[in-house]
Amino acid sequence: MSFQTAIDKTPLLKDHLKNGLQALGSNSSKVKPPDTRKCEGSVNIDDAVERQFPSSNRWDYAIGYNGTTHFIEVHPAHTGDVTKIEEKLEWLKSFLAEQAPEFNKEPKKFHWIATGEVNILSRDKRLRKLALSGISPPVKQLTLL
Repeated sequence: MSFQTAIDKTPLLKDHLKNGLQALGSNSSKVKPPDTRKCEGSVNIDDAVERQFPSSNRWDYAIGYNGTTHFIEVHPAHTGDVTKIEEKLEWLKSFLAEQAPEFNKEPKKFHWIATGEVNILSRDKRLRKLALSGISPPVKQLTLL
């Protein structure tokens, strides 16, 4: 199934699909697709579901690229932020299971893009815990693969 079809089958997201990286707004400069023709679109999850989940730790974006959905969170990257990212990832996984079962079947990757400098020790046990959850360590700029 394509990224667009998966989005179309997710009622809370279907009206929020944008071409390319447009859903990321000013954060689009933080993501580099090597081949823009392979970009299948993007959606701002946070904006799309804010009314339904006003007090939740919502995830930011999803991008379809070359057959994989890349879930991206743009957030400060200090040691104290790791717990917040864990909460956001937990919310996203729950949202996908409950609200987006077709979308949840797509191949996916989880990414954390730092809003500034990355100030977390690479040996921090919380980063290892995040890695076991499937999220890559924070980066300042993401190249989609």
